[in-house]
Amino acid sequence: MIQPVAFLQAAASPLVEHRVADMFKPLATPAHTVFDLSLLVMGITAGIFVVVGGLIIYAIIRFRHKEGGDPDEPPQIYGSNQIEVAWTVIPILIVFALIGVTARVVAGVQDQAEPPGAIHATVIGHQWWWEFRYPDYGIVTANELHVPITTGPGEHPTFLKLESRDVIHSFWVPQLAGKTDVIPNRENTMWLDPREPGIYFGNCAEYCGTQHANMLLRVVAQTPSDFADWVAQQKQRAAVPTDPQLKQAQRTFDRLSCIACHAVRGTPAFGVVGPDLTHLMSRQTIGAGVMENTPANLRAWIDNPQAIKPGCEMPDMKLSDQQLDQVVAYIETLK
Repeated sequence: MIQPVAFLQAAASPLVEHRVADMFKPLATPAHTVFDLSLLVMGITAGIFVVVGGLIIYAIIRFRHKEGGDPDEPPQIYGSNQIEVAWTVIPILIVFALIGVTARVVAGVQDQAEPPGAIHATVIGHQWWWEFRYPDYGIVTANELHVPITTGPGEHPTFLKLESRDVIHSFWVPQLAGKTDVIPNRENTMWLDPREPGIYFGNCAEYCGTQHANMLLRVVAQTPSDFADWVAQQKQRAAVPTDPQLKQAQRTFDRLSCIACHAVRGTPAFGVVGPDLTHLMSRQTIGAGVMENTPANLRAWIDNPQAIKPGCEMPDMKLSDQQLDQVVAYIETLK
């Protein structure tokens, strides 16, 4: 069983954006365990470097050619059982020690038992965006994984099931956990227990195609009460427009092929190819972190997504200006 590091008391404050995904500043138990292991490995390898480098420098200085010295070649040693044993046995012992420690850490993280208050989510990798499903709550969202912080040992960790719809991806949020591959036709698992409220940046860590670098993600760690509020908000169906112009905008949206790929709960849109749009405007970015979620950026994305993220599965719909205005106006109501 992994012993979590000291837990930090969460204060009610705006979420801090951890934009620098620094694995050397861990803020969750899995990440802290990997950090401790990396320090051990770095310490051992640094010691080997110092010893080997020191011996090389000593040999260079001690046995360098001196002016006026003996011109003959110094005595050569063509075999030494002691030296052979030393440089064979010692590296083997070091390697086995590192293997043992690493295996213990990996097993400790993977075999972590789920406490009663655990949150469950399914991560589905697509080219090139992330889908997040919360089976216990009936919530589907994209690119932003919301989780509660852990305020005490074993409280509210989030256990993730990782799946892929196409190629191999890799889920990595450096400050929260080591990377785990997301493989087609296979379920991998991992877990998170953030200590501080904030927004933690991550990305796909396995090359998955032309837009691999733009397959970004955010983990939004919230206090348990804020997470409960978010869950309640996400469970709601899309608001029904009452304004006549917005009603016409929704009809335009429903008549276009948008609904073949996207879902909006409470409407005829039941597509599963693209992200669920029911609460799109509650997200901070669009295009899997490529752009901030603003009305201007949303319009540009809908107008020509291929110009912003070439190769993505969303085509240029060739909408007229009127259609584009109506679609954007309707989507802006999905909060």
